[in-house]
Order: sequence, then C-alpha cells, then structure tokens
Amino acid sequence: MAEQHEHHEELSFLRKYVFSTDHKVIGIQYAITALIFLFFGFCLMLLMRWQLAYPEQALPIIGSLLGETRMPGGVMLPDFYNQLGAMHGTIMVFMGVVPLAVGAFGNFVVPLQIGAPDMAFPRLNMASYHFFWAGGLVMVLSFFAPGGAASSGWTSYPPLADIATTGQTWWLIGMVLLITSSLFGAINFITTIIQLRAPGLTFFRLPFFVWSQFVTAFLLLLAFPPLEGAGILQLMDRLAGTSFFLPSGLVISGQPLAATGGGSPILWQHLFWFLAHPEVYVLILPAMGIVAEVVANNTRKPLWGYRSMVYAVLFLGFCSFVVWAHHMYITGMGTVVAAFFQATTMIISIPSVVILTALLLSLWGGSIRFNTPMLFALAFLPMFGIGGLTGLPLGLTTTDIPLHDTYYVIGHFHYVVAPGTIFGLFAGIYYWFPKVTGRRMSEFLGKLHFWPSFIFMNGIFFPMLIQGMAGVSRRLYDGGTIYAHAQDVLPLNAMMSWSAWLLALAQIPFIINFFVSIRKGKEVSDNPWQATTLEWAAPSPPPHGNFETLPTVYRGPYEYSIPDQDTDYLPQHQPAEA
Repeated sequence: MAEQHEHHEELSFLRKYVFSTDHKVIGIQYAITALIFLFFGFCLMLLMRWQLAYPEQALPIIGSLLGETRMPGGVMLPDFYNQLGAMHGTIMVFMGVVPLAVGAFGNFVVPLQIGAPDMAFPRLNMASYHFFWAGGLVMVLSFFAPGGAASSGWTSYPPLADIATTGQTWWLIGMVLLITSSLFGAINFITTIIQLRAPGLTFFRLPFFVWSQFVTAFLLLLAFPPLEGAGILQLMDRLAGTSFFLPSGLVISGQPLAATGGGSPILWQHLFWFLAHPEVYVLILPAMGIVAEVVANNTRKPLWGYRSMVYAVLFLGFCSFVVWAHHMYITGMGTVVAAFFQATTMIISIPSVVILTALLLSLWGGSIRFNTPMLFALAFLPMFGIGGLTGLPLGLTTTDIPLHDTYYVIGHFHYVVAPGTIFGLFAGIYYWFPKVTGRRMSEFLGKLHFWPSFIFMNGIFFPMLIQGMAGVSRRLYDGGTIYAHAQDVLPLNAMMSWSAWLLALAQIPFIINFFVSIRKGKEVSDNPWQATTLEWAAPSPPPHGNFETLPTVYRGPYEYSIPDQDTDYLPQHQPAEA
C-alpha cells in the first residue's frame, strides 16, 4: 500500500476563503451570505409596512431615492408594493432562513457533532454554496429588470406569473439555481451522516440536531425536484410558447392569448405546494434541533423522551408529504379529497406536539441557566406553540375558506418562522459562536437584543391574527382602507409598522455584539458551556480536519447530572471512570 502524506502547503486567499472545500469555511460563507439576504428581505418588509401604515403618503428621503418609476413623488405604486411582497417572501424563505438553518448551521456543526473530518463530498459542498449565491444574486438583480422584479407573489401562481414582466423570468432562473444548491447539499448531508460517523456513534447516540438535519435533507431531496421541474416548465411557458399552466381561451387586455392549449394553473399549485409544505419543516426542524441542544445544555439534564423525539421527527418528515393540498381547499377539490387532507393535517400536528412537549418537560426540575442562547430557546417554545395552534383552523375546510388569503394566514405562518424559527437560529448563533471564533458574545448586549426582539415580534404578528379574523385581505396594498369591514382594525396597521421599525432598531445590539466579539469577545476554553456532544471535543476554532485525533463515542448525547461523577456532565468521547 502506498504511503499517504498529508499536504500542508499554504492555500491562496481564493482557495482558502472563496473556493474552499472546508465545511467550516463553507458554513461561515453560507451564514454571512444568508444574513445579508435576511437583512435585505427585512428592509423590503419595512418599506411595505410604511405603505400599510400610511397609504398614499410620501416616504421621506427613501421614497425619492427609489425613483419615480417605483415611487412617484415618494408615494409607493401598487406594482412596486406587489414586487416587495413577492421578493420579501422569496428572499426570507429561500435565501435567508433555509440557507442559514441548513447551509450554515448544518455545514459547520453536523460534521463536528458526528466526529467527521469533513463532509463526504467537499467539492459538491463548495458547488452548493456557489449555486446558492448565484441564485440569490439573480433574484436581487431582478429589481433592475424591465418592469421590475417578480410581482406574482412568492408562490408565482400562473396564469398571472406566465404573463408577468421580465422579472418573473429572473425569479424562475434564480429559483432553479437555489433548488440545485439545496439538492447538492441534501445529498451531501445524507451521505455524511450515514457514512462518516465516529466509532461508537450509533444512530440513537446522535444529537437531536443531527437527526433534525438528517430528516431535513430527505425533505429537500424528495420535495424540491417537483418544483424545479415546475419552474423549468413555467420558464418554457414564458420563453418557448408552451402552455403547461395556461388554460385555453385566456384573454388579456381584450385579446385572446395565442399560446394557450389546455394547460392547468392548478397543476402548478400541486407542484409548488408539494415542495412548499415540506419546506415549512425544512425551516422549523433545524431550529427545533438547535433548541434541543441549548435546552439540554442549560437545564443540565438529559432531554426528556429523546427516543420519542427522534421517532416524532421521522414521522413528521414522512407525513409532511401528504398534507400539501390543505393550501388548496379554495380550488374546489371535492369533499372526499379535502377530507383526506384534513385528516392528515390533524395527524401531522401530533409529532410537533410530542417534540414541543418533550422540550417543555425537559425544563422540569432542571437547574436552568438563563443565558442568552437559553432565552432565545425558551422564547421559541411558546412562539412555535402559537404558530402551531393558529394553523389548526387553516387545516379544516370550514374555517380555512373564510380565513384563506387574510392576514390570519400571514400571522400564523410568521409565528412559526419569525419568532419561532429565527429565535431558534439566534439561539444557535449565540451558542456556537465560541466554537467558531474561540470567543463569547456579550451577555449584556445579547439580552439587550432578546427582550425588545421578543416584544416587538409579537407587536407585529399578533395583530395580524386579529385583522385576519376581521376578514382583511393579505394582498391589499393600502391595508384595507377602502373596505368597510376593515375600518375597526385599521389602526393596528400603524401599531404593526412601528413594531417592525423598532424591531429593526433592536437588531443593532446584535450586529455590534457579533462583529465586536469576533475580535474583542472574551476568550474561552474549547468547551465553555460544559457540553457533552462531540463538537466541543474539537479545538475552538477547529483546525482543518476538525479533531487532533478522531474521537470514539461511548454513550448518548445528553449525559448530564450523572450520579457519582465529579462534574455534572459526561462528554460522549470521554471513557467511563473506573
């Protein structure tokens, strides 16, 4: 056998940071890029909130900067409002939360938690990141396309999306690139978790975060191809004269559309929601995994019902593929089919309740440390609970039809994704920051970030539930000023908008804390949280290859407060004391 030699030649800047194959660098690239996209998508929402709070009033300073084609005299045009709405949803979901939850946390943490030196396919990992930023760039540049960015909603429903301006074509191209990125990542995660686990790391010794990423990867792998195929077909409708989604006899501005040949707009909805409902769990499962890690560490006790949580997350992943049409009751699918999707929607709530209950019971009797990661993890629990409970009426045809396309849907979904998922991601940033940098973020600035964020998040989204119950449509660019039934709840628009702007200010302590702590944060040991999982066995920050010697695993992931031990934690890689 030929002798193997390790090469330690100094890599160029491009090889080390731009075209890196190191999973940690790629994870950081994903994190920085996703946070930039999140900031941009958040800014689009802030512009929308001005229009909803003060319709027909000129936006000071920024309105004139955006130009006369979008905001003549500083007053927002309905077309531009629709572009902001479509792009806000697309950016936050596909370019912000998913890349941060899976691309960043998954890439950096999963190989460390399973004791692997890297991902199974490092070059495929690099390609995944480059497809991601390229797709995101195409999406953002679509604002400069003739007619502006996509304006047919983040769902891109035909026939409107088939006949929309050029920005819709850019949206579809960007979506194909983003989906390709996710497919590359999904293949890599599945292979890595199955093949590269450390000796002794059986499946039921995996941290719950790894399980959440494992199921998420299967969701991406199985659910994204239908939407990628649908995106290519819609591109052909727009560019090649086909009519996959264009019905016969379509009339536009009084003229029959030539390229209509019996296509089905409903087919697009099926293909889109077959991805977009599993996508909800792509958003939430990594956050659940992060919260589980933080809760176990800061209660100093094992997760309650670890095995039940694993079985629940597996069932959740499977069941997420048989509920998609509960988004489509209003299409008139028929009572028998609707009954099936109502039943599966009620069933899929059970594993979510199991996981949430297990996390709540894990708090019972714990010696809780109320540090910044724990505050965000604790806030995740009721916020996700509200998101889940408000979703139940939308799973039943009787209540969904009057609530469909009202602000109730926006409030429900954002409770799951904004104070839910994003709080989980913030918990992860504060928790693993010492592993990435070797330094801790400021607890004072962290709590200054948490409390206003918690208050103002609810100030934005809870009033939406009230407006939705009053029947206010989610797609009115003036917030409903011309509707008699909306008059009583119109004052809530200003309240929600001010909450949004104050929420933006509340992120300043986080931004300062993040960048200052990289250089001047308190230096810490390799395991500052006294945690048990394998990533804390690596140096902080980890070198190339992660571990000085590959660890061997002797026990489960959450061995806290074990009797007859000198410390209240027993790491997975530490041999049992005699």
